[in-house]
Amino acid sequence: MNERTDPRRRGDGLGWVTRAVFGDERVALAVDAGPPAGHTVAARYAVVPSVARARFLLPLASPRVTAAALLGYNALRPGKVRAVRAALGMAARAGVVARAPFPVLTVAVPTGVDPAELLLADRVSAVLGGAPTHAACGVRPPDPNHKPTLQLFDGSGTPRGYAKIGWNDATRALVTGEAAVLRELSRVAGAAGHPGTPRLLTEFSWTGQVVAVIEPLPARLRRVPADAPPDFAALLAVARRGGPPAEHRPLAGSPFLARLTAEARRAASRHVAGSRAVAAVAELARRHGDTAVEFGHWHGDWVPWNLGRHAGGLVAWDWEHSGPDVPVGFDLAHDAFQRAVVLRGAPVASAVAEVEGWLARHGNGLGLDARRRGLVADAYLVEMWLRTSRLADAGAGWNRTLHPALLDVIEERHGG
Repeated sequence: MNERTDPRRRGDGLGWVTRAVFGDERVALAVDAGPPAGHTVAARYAVVPSVARARFLLPLASPRVTAAALLGYNALRPGKVRAVRAALGMAARAGVVARAPFPVLTVAVPTGVDPAELLLADRVSAVLGGAPTHAACGVRPPDPNHKPTLQLFDGSGTPRGYAKIGWNDATRALVTGEAAVLRELSRVAGAAGHPGTPRLLTEFSWTGQVVAVIEPLPARLRRVPADAPPDFAALLAVARRGGPPAEHRPLAGSPFLARLTAEARRAASRHVAGSRAVAAVAELARRHGDTAVEFGHWHGDWVPWNLGRHAGGLVAWDWEHSGPDVPVGFDLAHDAFQRAVVLRGAPVASAVAEVEGWLARHGNGLGLDARRRGLVADAYLVEMWLRTSRLADAGAGWNRTLHPALLDVIEERHGG
């Protein structure tokens, strides 16, 4: 089959997603064509809005499933997207979408072969037990740092969870890391102030990939506004894993500084820019070594689009960058940085100014005086560059928004 019928041959987002989700070549894919001889149809998807501009693979198992895929978590989406999905969801319930002129992707497996051997949604059904599972999947441009994610539903349209697929070294590490964090967080469920967290349902390897299946988010979850103020109780509960405050310790001699030093040296052994990171860590220690701060965990990607409200409480998801032994305040700094870069398209230098302003306005809520705020800002920038470097080394490529701009700003702050 060519790229006209089998989308896995394409070089765009549809090709990338279908290669990740339907990686076994025994699975036959065809757009607007029937299955080859000797194959049985296992699933059908509407390619919305078109093959060339694909944004969504919409399951056509039944009107209920199609509608659920469109309406699920709709309250978390931007207003215009929410309106379009709501209209399509109503149409799907009436069976109109199945008759709409969207291209149809047919998925077929060799007759007599158990679909659970070849298809991820069927494998999830087998692992979790119960009714058959149907999957919906967003389509985005190819990016080695992004993970295809399946929304999973049973035949009635009830959400069963979502499956994240780690398909290269970078994303496999992220999926595995999040699964480990979710296992740990199950022990602090219900702790005062701690945000609700979806449970890990299962994790398994699949055709060279790593798959984590996570329970559904609450059905009535509402998005956190982009301009929402920080939730200090939640930030501190995340940092302390629901426990008491930790004793303040100086940066010098901390496991955190030791890790930054080791990671910067590894980066220097791989690429020229790493030597700049080594110098940045040394300068961080010189400037802030005597400053004592509280160290704890962080979410790692604490931003409004990973947060929601349900039943009066906060819910947080996407814990793949979470880790221990960082200065308390990293999530606060990250929130400001990402709002500036992602929501407003600000350059790194402007985003760093936003971080400083955000910490100045809200740092007292986390016990950060001026010296500690300076440490948090400087250390966070080094941490973010090292994250960028790790992802690049794992095959994700350099994030051109952050590299080398982060190193440039760090050196300017250090007077270099």
